[in-house]
Amino acid sequence: MKYLGLFFVVLAALAAAELRQATAAEVAENGLAANFYKDTCPQAEEIITEQVRLLYKRHKNTAFSWLRNIFHDCAVESCDASLLLDSTRRSLSEKEADRSFGMRNFRYIEEIKDAVERECPGVVSCADILVLSARDGIAAVGGPYIPLRTGRRDARQSRTPEVLEQFLPDHNESISVVLDKFAALGIDAAGLVALLGSHSVGRTHCVKLVHRLYPEVDPALNPSHVPHMLKKCPDSIPDPKAVQYVRNDRGTPMKLDNNYYRNILDNKGLLQVDHQLAQDPRTRPYVVKMAKSQDYFFQEFSKAIQILSENNPLTGSKGEIRRHCNVANKVNN
Repeated sequence: MKYLGLFFVVLAALAAAELRQATAAEVAENGLAANFYKDTCPQAEEIITEQVRLLYKRHKNTAFSWLRNIFHDCAVESCDASLLLDSTRRSLSEKEADRSFGMRNFRYIEEIKDAVERECPGVVSCADILVLSARDGIAAVGGPYIPLRTGRRDARQSRTPEVLEQFLPDHNESISVVLDKFAALGIDAAGLVALLGSHSVGRTHCVKLVHRLYPEVDPALNPSHVPHMLKKCPDSIPDPKAVQYVRNDRGTPMKLDNNYYRNILDNKGLLQVDHQLAQDPRTRPYVVKMAKSQDYFFQEFSKAIQILSENNPLTGSKGEIRRHCNVANKVNN
């Protein structure tokens, strides 16, 4: 009996060692881990969640900004908060490039960063704040809560407009090009359809859709939807500073839900990519399935966000932990 007890002690020790090894291997795979800051800043995620909640209470549209941020940052080479950097005398920043038109609320990321810095100076990256604010913003507008791993570090440079063009799909590109760009990120057709469900919330600026209204109305548009679009976008060449826009989903404009899929099946999608998504045989079956089941939409959306959030992160000794999210740290020579 004595030896049997010793056997189970040894067995338990071996199992624990294997578990530690498996956990270490999982972290080593891309350097990310669940609750990465549990020892260095245990309150980090709680602080970020609370700041997102307070900002959303004051400014509802911040949630849409957090959702756009994760795509525009993580889809371009690396999920490293390069999007948040300001322009310099030598280069135009990502957030000021044409492909980032309409993006806003970057200053509120600094509010979240400041709150975290007060608790744990120099510990939590802007890249993790960007990803976790997206997670909490998605939940704030009725979407699923998506557990996301952390441990990212920050890039020191923004990417050029040419790089953005290479990685970010355009709303006027063919569905084949869009599928290819998402596939390069490891996101399949179902994931693409789910991520475009983000168009359920927020708004589309008129400059992005007037080509469907002028000089002639796109016959693919549902005729019942056209008068509203023309009212919101009365000019064929909108003033980009006038902030003219159409709500993506007039039914539930502030809620992330599967109403988007019902709309595009009814030819009420605002952008060309929305229309193609509902028509192309490679994506239509998923559109139909998500229109019928919000649970399925949320399931595929969660998977796609997780993949996107872990796209080639900077971890370990790569990159840095910025003191301010809009500028790289000064390097002492």
